[in-house]
Amino acid sequence: MKTEPSTQNRRDLNYPKHIVCLSFIFLYFGNQLPEVDLKAVILDTHASFRTPISNHPILHDSDHAGTRDAGFVSVIQWNYIFNRNIPVGAGPFQPMKSAEDKMLDAPCLQQQGVELILKVLRESPEPVSILSFGSARPIAVACNREPDLFYRKVARIYFSAASSSPGYLEWNIALDVNAALRLLRSNLPIDIFPCAAKKGPFEYEPHNSYWKLLDLQFIKTLDPKIRRYLDYAFGRACRCDFLRAMHEHSSPAPMIDAYSHPHHVWETAVWMALSDRVLGQRSDKSYRIIPAGALTPTDRVLPGRLEPCLLQVSNDGLFTFQITQPRRIFESTIERIPGRMKTRFVKLYPNSTDRFIPELMDVETLIALRPFFYS
Repeated sequence: MKTEPSTQNRRDLNYPKHIVCLSFIFLYFGNQLPEVDLKAVILDTHASFRTPISNHPILHDSDHAGTRDAGFVSVIQWNYIFNRNIPVGAGPFQPMKSAEDKMLDAPCLQQQGVELILKVLRESPEPVSILSFGSARPIAVACNREPDLFYRKVARIYFSAASSSPGYLEWNIALDVNAALRLLRSNLPIDIFPCAAKKGPFEYEPHNSYWKLLDLQFIKTLDPKIRRYLDYAFGRACRCDFLRAMHEHSSPAPMIDAYSHPHHVWETAVWMALSDRVLGQRSDKSYRIIPAGALTPTDRVLPGRLEPCLLQVSNDGLFTFQITQPRRIFESTIERIPGRMKTRFVKLYPNSTDRFIPELMDVETLIALRPFFYS
């Protein structure tokens, strides 16, 4: 039987041919990686965070910048500045009542995300990969409505959620435990990239994908249209003319503050796995995120892989695993790098002027989690 945790266990956290359930910044990777044909964006929104102070039974967040709604503006802006027409829809705001819930009673607007997933699967001539960076509720509900379609047309689900330790209930799982149970107890092909470890989401452990980015100063070096897009997002701007804002630089003072703080990263390992990239060290001792097919004989690949495993999932969303079959869970390696290295930037594509990723952060210890140095 599942027991409800007391308010003493509430946690104060601040996070803020492919389908992606994501936040604004992942549009960059979904559009800039040539291996990715981004078919749709599903917005994962939660009723608990549409209030000034969260009323979630476990997750507590007081956001002084205001409440949180579905991020339609971010997707519309991206379509505008890059002349794209990526479909977008919101998923249900309320949690699932059970792992089998089809949520047919959700309001029309909140049906859009579920229906969009099913539409992409039906219309695609080949299997589709789904990336999940939130509660996974729209994915689970879509699967409940048309399970045969899911088993036939889903190539793989990249599941960025959960804890590698059974003692910690991770944020994305806690958002909707039933959604996680529906997917993790299915026979769908799922790769799991745990976001947390035994003590929480901000520690390094061999099977989680966390990285602490010391600051976001690299954004200042990006193409101006991407810079303006990220300025608007990180600056928490709220304008009626949000498209015109894509032609104006933000005031420097608030952006200096926004980009000077550390940034927590969990998702890059997913994009690297999807696009078949590895973290390698070149002969000049520099580190690069490299397409697997572009490795040279002198490159040294840092260990990081997905291991087959067997899950035992409890009703509260926690799980234990044994390295075997059939799931695959992320495994990382910790490697010491002598001295302190400052942030450098490398062009991801040699002929591009607007595709950059941070190469290596200013740290003494590199945690090589199948490369994920951007978010």
